[in-house]
Amino acid sequence: MTYALELCFDGAAYHGWQIQKNAVTVQETLFRAITRATGEEPYPELAGCGRTDAGVSAAAYVASFRTHTTIPPERFPLAIHRFLPGDVSVRRAAAVPDGFHARFSCLKKEYVYRLYHDVLPHPFLRGRAAWHCRPLDVAAMAAAAERLVGTHDFTAFCASGGSVRDHVRTVLSCRVTGTQDRAEIRVAADGFLYNMVRIIAGTLLYVSDEKLTAEDVSRALGSRDRTLAGVTLPACGLTLERVWYGDRPGLDGIGPGVRLF
Repeated sequence: MTYALELCFDGAAYHGWQIQKNAVTVQETLFRAITRATGEEPYPELAGCGRTDAGVSAAAYVASFRTHTTIPPERFPLAIHRFLPGDVSVRRAAAVPDGFHARFSCLKKEYVYRLYHDVLPHPFLRGRAAWHCRPLDVAAMAAAAERLVGTHDFTAFCASGGSVRDHVRTVLSCRVTGTQDRAEIRVAADGFLYNMVRIIAGTLLYVSDEKLTAEDVSRALGSRDRTLAGVTLPACGLTLERVWYGDRPGLDGIGPGVRLF
């Protein structure tokens, strides 16, 4: 059977999702837990819905694998719980159609970048949001964010070091909400480039600080020049919030209409 898992994790202690030789990752941690819970390694791979940067968290990440386990999906989250550390939790599991793949079947994802303004950093928000010393101009940020919606070449919003050649993505929505003290930047797209959301957030923060205008954001987008966009903000403010496989997010969207590979 093919199992899909919906999990959440605090990314502070991890070097992203994908297994690396000399770093602790979420994929490796989950792989070992599945192996201990089922008595077999997930095959042909433990697929994730996408890579995440080091330090990035997820509220509803989806992974998939094939298994011979006799543990029913409704009992799987509890069965695997004792083999996972406290910063990773499988919340739901489901048996899904053969050919389902957490990454390639995914239709879109939504990330949230959280910012807060205060005179000094707040310890209770450490690792949950990025601190900024100046008040946030949410209205200006929201107006500039609209310039990013649509199908564009996002080379100017991609950090060096990425492996993909095609930088064209479709941003379905880019919204900024909140107050001068707390703000959320929500970006939904059919796919994301390396550090894309963190650069979008840094660019919109430059708009808030009057270092850039909405017109400058459009200019940077059209230029494909990374130097014309804003800084890459810290990973601590970023959370993968939702992923879609159908009309509804998460495992609820996996049904007859899901893309199979």
